[in-house]
Amino acid sequence: MIDFKRYVNSKDEVILYVGNPDLKRLEELSLGFGDIWHSSFEQGYKNIFPEIAYQTATFFWYVTDLDNQDLCVSWRINPNMFAVRETTWNILGGFDNDYKNPVMQALDFGFNAVRTSGAVCLYAKNLYSEEKRDNIKISTLDRYTFFIKNFKKDHSLFMIYRKGIYKINEWRAYFRAKKEFKIFKKKPIIQCKELKNIEGNPSVSYIIPTMLRQDFTLNLLNDLAAQTYPPTQVVVVDATPENQRVENIYTEKKFPFELIVKWQTTKGSCRARNEAITFCTGDYIVFGDDDIRVPSNYIENHIRFLQTYNADACNGLDIRADHQKQTLVDLEEKLKNYGERRYISGLAPHLNNANNCVKKKYVDLLVGNDVNYDGGYGEDNDFGFSLVKAGVTVLQNPYSTNLHLKPPMGGYRFWGSQAKIIGKKRKKQPWELDHPVKWIRPIPSPTMMYYYYKNFGSVLVNEYRHKYFFLYLFKGKKSTFIFRVLNLPYRIIQFNKSVFYAKNLLKLGKRVQ
Repeated sequence: MIDFKRYVNSKDEVILYVGNPDLKRLEELSLGFGDIWHSSFEQGYKNIFPEIAYQTATFFWYVTDLDNQDLCVSWRINPNMFAVRETTWNILGGFDNDYKNPVMQALDFGFNAVRTSGAVCLYAKNLYSEEKRDNIKISTLDRYTFFIKNFKKDHSLFMIYRKGIYKINEWRAYFRAKKEFKIFKKKPIIQCKELKNIEGNPSVSYIIPTMLRQDFTLNLLNDLAAQTYPPTQVVVVDATPENQRVENIYTEKKFPFELIVKWQTTKGSCRARNEAITFCTGDYIVFGDDDIRVPSNYIENHIRFLQTYNADACNGLDIRADHQKQTLVDLEEKLKNYGERRYISGLAPHLNNANNCVKKKYVDLLVGNDVNYDGGYGEDNDFGFSLVKAGVTVLQNPYSTNLHLKPPMGGYRFWGSQAKIIGKKRKKQPWELDHPVKWIRPIPSPTMMYYYYKNFGSVLVNEYRHKYFFLYLFKGKKSTFIFRVLNLPYRIIQFNKSVFYAKNLLKLGKRVQ
């Protein structure tokens, strides 16, 4: 049992802590969006337990700790020096005593707080001034206990493969952990705060990139016109070809906001968003797809959420429609049946360009989207992770919801639809640069591979490669195993092709036009 001390902040909230934090700094932090705080980087905890990569090498923004940040997300808690809201500690149930090592107890607590329970765990420089380097040791048994309790057994088996299938102690630890423990699927949840009313009169710019979906865009404009807190301006960048567009479709009706329509002559949704950003004057920018419907409190709840949490960026709740004819009535029904995780907040696991809100100064700091992603996938996740690396904590906002219609035709994927075609009928994609794809289609998507290299580096991409082929061989049906073995050389060629294109994009570096 931890011998906590108690600090009551200026809002009468109890903060539990161990060690000797700077209480003035703790007061400041406790008034923000965090739930757990530590200064573990200076105490030898930065990037400990690198084996987490065996489960999530390139699919978790916080798989490795961030550099050059005074305040950033890190689940690697020092058990001897940390602070936590008393309510958070009680809801999450404290440390798991199945681990004998307090270091592993703290890591399990921090990881699950961030990954599944909706808590925000932050490294805060100078909260603790001590730079004592702990002698950190994690046993093989604790390592497998963590994997068995948190992930499917495939990840433990993959860890054995990466550590060395000939190592008896790895197998012993795996079987012992598997015998004594089971995966704990139902994790406690930190419910969101009740939203405060909007303070001041912040202005909002809304960006809609669209192509061959003018009727869907018009429906979205009508939704925005009905907002309880309407945007100041809406910027539509429309790439519909001239011979297929209705020129005056957006100007036939008068809207309660400044409407800017730009006909796009360049290609790609990243370029479209970047062109729109240049027109934006709002304090906040909301990014949306052209095929969504939004309820009347959508904009208001984005601003209320960010002000309530004193945060700078959030990802809304994107609900997939069953078909493109569904309406906001259907959205209400879907939300009623969403379950207990409906109002989980915490850290956004990704960024979705269909529904997010960011303070304009941070959008300007990034100078827009990376156009290397045009024609492919991954641009929104890259933009979100770029915000994180710039010091912005992106939160999940369950209050601003949208219904994503996903019609089968139109949209910017029209330009990328050539990706599955090979041979002479294929039209070159932007990411192909001077090396058009011929008869071997690169898999996975080269732009996703670019995202992995750009944001996680070659070491974690190597782990992704191993995991990719491990799952390819052993995750499918037993009846098709021989086919997968025979097809493996070709699949490796496809993977290497994807790496080739990704590295060509890396050489170019981020581009915004």
